[in-house]
Parts: sequence; C-alpha cells; structure tokens
Amino acid sequence: MFTGQYVFSQLAEFLPKYEFDKCVAFHKGHYRVKSFSCWTQFLAMLFGQLTRRESLRETVTCLQAHRGKLYHLGIRQTVSLSTLAYANENRDWRIYRDFASSLAAVAKRLYADEPGPVPEFEGNVYVLDSTVVDLCLDVFWWAPFRRAKAAIKLHTVIDLRGNIPTFVSITDGITHDTAPMREIDWEAGAIYVMDRGYVDFGELYRICTVPAFFVIRSKANLAFNRIGSVPPDRDAGIRCDQTIRLTGPKSKRRYPKRLRRIRYFDKEQCRTMIFLTNNFDLSGADVALLYKNRWEVELFFKWIKQHLKVKTFWGYTENAVKTQVWIAICTYLLVAIVKKELKIDRTLYEILQILSISALDKTPLFQLLSEFEL
Repeated sequence: MFTGQYVFSQLAEFLPKYEFDKCVAFHKGHYRVKSFSCWTQFLAMLFGQLTRRESLRETVTCLQAHRGKLYHLGIRQTVSLSTLAYANENRDWRIYRDFASSLAAVAKRLYADEPGPVPEFEGNVYVLDSTVVDLCLDVFWWAPFRRAKAAIKLHTVIDLRGNIPTFVSITDGITHDTAPMREIDWEAGAIYVMDRGYVDFGELYRICTVPAFFVIRSKANLAFNRIGSVPPDRDAGIRCDQTIRLTGPKSKRRYPKRLRRIRYFDKEQCRTMIFLTNNFDLSGADVALLYKNRWEVELFFKWIKQHLKVKTFWGYTENAVKTQVWIAICTYLLVAIVKKELKIDRTLYEILQILSISALDKTPLFQLLSEFEL
C-alpha cells in the first residue's frame, strides 16, 4: 500500500520555496517574528483556499483537527486563530504579490507553446480589464466606492496562452481603470487588448514607444481626420479600414502618431464596434478576432470568484484583504502549473474540485488527477 506524501505536501513541492524566501527577505517579513513564519502563514491560507473553507476559523479548526499531520503537510508550527489573523493583518501583503509574480513567470514559461488566438501573429497577446468586488462600507471603510457601498477593484492583465495573470493591481473601487496602466511593464512585440474604458492616449503612446501594439475599442466622440483607407473585407464584417490622426487638443498632443480605425459589424450580436490599433499589418478580421478574445479575462474573473475565496474575506483590514486575494491568485497559478507539469487532461475546475476533497489523501498526485472514467 502506498504510504507516501499527502496530496497537499505534493502540491507544495511545485512551489519555488527559494523565490518565496527571497520575497520574505526583501520585505523583511520575519522582522520581530519568533515562531510563526510567513511560509506557515502562506500554507495555512493556501490550505483554506484549496479546501474551500468559508472562514479563517474553519481553516484553523480543520488544521487543528489534523495537528498530527501538520508536520508532514509542511506546516512546522501550530496554527491558532489569533496568530493567523494577526499575521494576515500585519505581515506585508507585498510578499505574496511578489511570490505570485514568480509563479506567474513559471506558468508563463510552461504555457509558452500554447497556440495564440491569431496564427498570423507570433507574439504574446494580453488582455487588460478590471472587476469589482463589493464590500460593506461600515466594515471596509478604507475601500470607498459609492456613497453607501465599499468595493475593491482587481485590475488584471492575462496572457491568453493559458489565461495566466501576469499583472494584478488591487485598488479601491473609485480608482479609474486607466490609473494602474502606469504600473504595467509593457512587453515589446506583444499586443494588448482593452475595452474603451482604457482610452488614455498618453499610455497608448507609451505602448507604441516600447514598441508594442494595442487593440482598443474607440469612444463615440473621438475627434480625428482620415488620411487614408484600404478596401474593407465586407464578408468578414469589416465596414471600413482607415488610417487617421487625432485632432482633439489634448489627444493629438498625447498621441502624435497615426492610428488605424476599423469599423466592424458583428453579425451574431447585430451591433457595430469601432476599434483603434497601432498595428497596420494584421487584417481587419484578425483585429476583430483579437477583441473577441477579450472575453477570456471575464471568464478568468468569473472562475476565481466562483471557485476561490475572493468575495468573502477572512479579515477586515486592507492588508488582510490584499493578503487573501494574492494567496488566492497563487492558488490559481499553482493549479495551472500542476496541470501543465503533470500533463493532466482536465480543466482547472475539475482539478480544483478533486484537490478540495483530497488534500489529506496519500494518493500520488498524477494518479489522483489523471485516472477517471467517462
């Protein structure tokens, strides 16, 4: 009979502990810490996310019920409710943000061989969007949104090869979508797909200078002059394909280069959309196809809200909320890494469902995830 590692400890082996220790050292996470390490805090929260606990108390209760197994799960210290809650409120949340960035880099390498949405374009394609998580203003006073409501926003860039979140910024609900664009390190040769809420011609021009490309939906009141056009592919829904220059006082100063303007008619939804891009090589149909793939980021938001704990929070301070969200993102990335490393032919949803009831099982991970009957 197999008497090896628990499933949870097998999962932990996919986490680059050396990178985690570097994040802790950089942010001085163990300053004045005597026993309860950041790694123990991370594993306890990871256990709560994987097993879909509803509260911090539930997580600690389950861990204490199996205290004889904690050492073999990689948790070297006793986990108490007050200690874990204090750690979430006071340990720098940026430790887990930086560790999530390390996991995203690993996942991005693993999914680099996945086909892109447009075969004619060999570079990476990213989608930028945000989602709102509603909160109670009386409790989460630090995250204003409406007069009687609080909220946080998750501003996210995902790589369409594997739907890997490569950038996430957590802000209060009133922060405009364009604000986190200044924090993004735009990748040369890539295409960024955005909705019209991200029309900031200063940032779009910065993308051009990288150089990189963008596809963004135009606002209705755009002021421009047409300086040229090409015959449109009406069979593909392209109604016009123009080269333009901006004429608005601020917009032409912030974006002095020419742009490509494409008007597209979507037969399925029976509506017309206008796109702006700085890529003059792709066909109009490919530009429209890139924008259609923007829906993938909506599916990502729906996935993490349904299957991870990012809507109900286990602490009330800003630090505790951000810590929980970043560890949830680490959980998503860990599942994506395991899927690719073990070559599992299952969806992320199926893998997470199996792991949620098997964390304390001793079945080999590959056997647990790959053996199934249709």
